[in-house]
Amino acid sequence: MNYLITYIIGVNLITFIFFWNDKRRSKKEAWRISEKTLIGLCLIGGAIGGILGMRVFHHKTKHFLFVWGIPIILILQIGLGLLLFMNVLN
Repeated sequence: MNYLITYIIGVNLITFIFFWNDKRRSKKEAWRISEKTLIGLCLIGGAIGGILGMRVFHHKTKHFLFVWGIPIILILQIGLGLLLFMNVLN
């Protein structure tokens, strides 16, 4: 269980940093992090970091895929987590 918690914290921190880095690069008109990478990080458990990154840095807030997709990913991850947790208890 400790490994899972460490993983979730780590991937969310990395996702948050990637959103910050992409926002910083967009202001400098530098090479950007692809949207596939940002969504991929959210899919592997970093949805909370993605949502926080969007809100804190006001980044990708006009993109439908990010505004609706990441919260849906988070809801699905919470549902999967609850399902797995309930199976462990039984």
